[in-house]
Amino acid sequence: MDKKLPILSLKRRGADLADPRNQLRVLEEETAGPDFGTKLNEHSLEPLAADGIDILQVNVGKLCNMTCAHCHVDAGPDRREIMTRETIDQCLSAIEVASISTVDLTGGAPEMNPDFKYFVSRARELGAAVIDRCNLTILLANGYQDMPKFLSDNHVEIVASLPCYLEENADEQRGDGSFRKSIEALQLLNSFGYGQGDPDRMLTLVYNPVGPSLPPDQAGLEEAYRRELDSRYQIKFDRLFTITNMPISRYLEHLLDTEKYDEYMAKLIDAFNPTAARGVMCRKMLSVGWDGQLFDCDFNQMLELSPGEGMPAHIADFDRDKLSNRQIMTGRHCFGCTAAAGSGCLGAIEG
Repeated sequence: MDKKLPILSLKRRGADLADPRNQLRVLEEETAGPDFGTKLNEHSLEPLAADGIDILQVNVGKLCNMTCAHCHVDAGPDRREIMTRETIDQCLSAIEVASISTVDLTGGAPEMNPDFKYFVSRARELGAAVIDRCNLTILLANGYQDMPKFLSDNHVEIVASLPCYLEENADEQRGDGSFRKSIEALQLLNSFGYGQGDPDRMLTLVYNPVGPSLPPDQAGLEEAYRRELDSRYQIKFDRLFTITNMPISRYLEHLLDTEKYDEYMAKLIDAFNPTAARGVMCRKMLSVGWDGQLFDCDFNQMLELSPGEGMPAHIADFDRDKLSNRQIMTGRHCFGCTAAAGSGCLGAIEG
């Protein structure tokens, strides 16, 4: 099928791909094949709608001690977007009013928000389970050495990025030396009771493909990770998530620079799985940006795709009844969550 515009045309014309509007233009104008809505309609899944709010996923800031090649948040040491205490309190109010069961804290490195411990402690007091999306290396940084004990004491689940159990592959995605620091951090977490089968101290690892490919079978890869990390480093963990790299932000630019964008998008679209589409995380989740703005998911947040007309736009205006039944805003990037076994912040959807 012919493209509406030649591939890379926007980038060649000097478009700033840090601008979410230009990312959307690439996805919608420079991608061959059907749009996401058409695929949903073929399987009687359009419109995609929310089915409650079990998880409040909160980006507490884009500041990070790392600059990973696959990062869809475009986080790094130079980012200054940080959630304020006032916005955190608005999130806590929503958690209490709606009896939300799980609070999923993301960044950047969420631990670098100065009110991170306050947020965790108050959410736990409200009875919510808390997930910390941790890059591992932050646990070794100056000023954060007490974080493993704090997380353990507060029964926080740690979901940690480790894109490969081989040093060369992991460093290619996350930077030289990051793998060794991650291994040291995982050994430290094991010493605080993580990864030992304790439901109060869950340690989940996250795999992202290094190249423009789909993740392998999650169960099989988990077995390989468990065997290799134990034999090489005596590291234990509880489970593994495989997550597809999303064609947005820093990874989108990488695909364009390496002229792999066309190939990757075709791969995602060809692997569309209606079963995975029925189980996408946005149906049970609400995403909150660092400034309190509301979105269907973390990926829509980065593309600044707000909920539909008539929906609350900010956590200060949270309305569970309206948001629990909202229509999900979709686009071609959504093929990343519905390819093959599916993918999301909670790993593979099918299988």
